[in-house]
Amino acid sequence: MRLFFPLLTLAVTAALFIAQAADTTVKPLRVLIVAGGCCHEYDKQHLVLKEGIEARLNAIVDVAYNPDKTTKATFEIYKAKDWDKDFDVIVHDECSADVTDPAYVGAILAAHKAGKPAVNLHCAMHSYRWGNFREAVKPGSDNSGWYEMLGLQSTGHGPKEPIAISFTDKTHPITQGFADWTTINEELYNNIQILTGKPLASGVQIVPPKAKKGETLPPDAKATEVTSVVAWTNEYGPNKTKIFSTTIGHNTETVADARYLDLVTRGILWTTGHINENGQAEPGYGK
Repeated sequence: MRLFFPLLTLAVTAALFIAQAADTTVKPLRVLIVAGGCCHEYDKQHLVLKEGIEARLNAIVDVAYNPDKTTKATFEIYKAKDWDKDFDVIVHDECSADVTDPAYVGAILAAHKAGKPAVNLHCAMHSYRWGNFREAVKPGSDNSGWYEMLGLQSTGHGPKEPIAISFTDKTHPITQGFADWTTINEELYNNIQILTGKPLASGVQIVPPKAKKGETLPPDAKATEVTSVVAWTNEYGPNKTKIFSTTIGHNTETVADARYLDLVTRGILWTTGHINENGQAEPGYGK
């Protein structure tokens, strides 16, 4: 009996050592952030995202950044054969609304259709659109491809006002334990239709009354309350590729918010299959 506790302690210590050693053999996640285009501080935001992800995950983050500030920004990496092969997940943070070449967009979608996970941020929802995109697209139509990958169609946003975010699915691994919060002034993206996406969070924005050009607001004009889905998951294509998206993230201050970076990080873990049901990173993948 005198030897029992020393032996037990030795066994526990050995088990912990083996577990820690196993963790060190986990290869870092390879993450690619594609950033650039119109209307946002992508020169700052891609750096904030890279730092925030690497601080939270065992990950190496590469960035394909284009300083082009127009809606026609394109990215050389998409033009390469097997452009996604070195990465475990692609973070789409581009704003390329007027890039409409079906072959170019098709090459991006082909990678995700074949199984490459994606995390889509803010203006990625308003990229790669053509035709009558302001109306609900029909699945399988010429201009539906990007929206089908996202799982939700959005075409515009309201004013820059605070958004009250509520996590409507509190049981999902991405949202486990997250508290509702209200952003600084942000853009609430509309929902034209939810295709195959599964909502995780909604946002409510109070929109002040605004007079039409040449008119005066009546004294009894009231603000309106607008609600949209702001975070969701999707399974895309024949391989049911995991996709996570959030429309939040216009301002650099919001992107740098720990709550936002936690949400994006959880999305990366979920899409790559390295998160447990309680929202914790699997051994070796968290920090």
